[in-house]
Amino acid sequence: MHWIDVVILAAVQGLTELLPVSSSAHVIVTAKLLHENMSTPANSLLLVMLHTGTMFAVIVYFWSQWVDTFLSSWEAFYRFARKGFVACFLSGVVALPLILGVEHILSHGNRHVPIEALFNKLNWIAPALASVGILILWAGLREARNPETQSTSAHREVNWLQAMVMGILQGVAIPFRGFSRSGSTISGALLADGDRVPVESFSFAIVVAITPLAIARELYRLVRADALAGIHLDLASALAPSLLGMVCAFIAGLIALKWLSRWLEQGRWYWFGIYCLAASAVVMLLYLHGW
Repeated sequence: MHWIDVVILAAVQGLTELLPVSSSAHVIVTAKLLHENMSTPANSLLLVMLHTGTMFAVIVYFWSQWVDTFLSSWEAFYRFARKGFVACFLSGVVALPLILGVEHILSHGNRHVPIEALFNKLNWIAPALASVGILILWAGLREARNPETQSTSAHREVNWLQAMVMGILQGVAIPFRGFSRSGSTISGALLADGDRVPVESFSFAIVVAITPLAIARELYRLVRADALAGIHLDLASALAPSLLGMVCAFIAGLIALKWLSRWLEQGRWYWFGIYCLAASAVVMLLYLHGW
């Protein structure tokens, strides 16, 4: 992939990471318009590394808040670690059978087709966007009707039910690009009577925990693909576009977080559901027109 395309995709990733609109869907659709296939091993690794860049931006941005909450004491860290572990464990329990089931459907009894093949299928991304749009709309309208449920002074911690709901929905989001991870987990916790600030903080914290596993999977897939093709992998050359994308996504993410976070908190959650439904229609139109 040309470095200019990498920078464009990194900018898209950085600008959409915080918003619950599926940054992956936006990156994949942008890549389609650039005539790039994000399902190849190298581009799948790039996609994960773009997320890694924005996750580092999230860590930098949320660090002081995490220190005040999750890291304020050993007791607070222990409470977070237990809930975070259970949430990530449930993500794996849900994601693994979904991945195996989708791969079986894609294979049609022939050779194995990896889940990353979905990264190039707009006809799968469109319904995923619509599904998360409905979920966000439901949570947002419920929140708008009951604004008093969101405390303004002392925010409650994420409880066990909310952590489990977020873990399950994160597991659903892992194989389906377009089913916004942050949109689904935050909406699910809001429907379980969570407070927006701790829910958002916990949502981004648990994705940081699983990102290294995603990097390892895509790096292994890239090495394995080259080995099966009889190609000697030049790791430095293979990683160069992904590392460039990660750095650019980090910078774009930091810039976006400075103003998007305030806008997100002041806006109405259901607006993002409406946006996802509209984006779903656009993606389906692109698919029907041969993209």
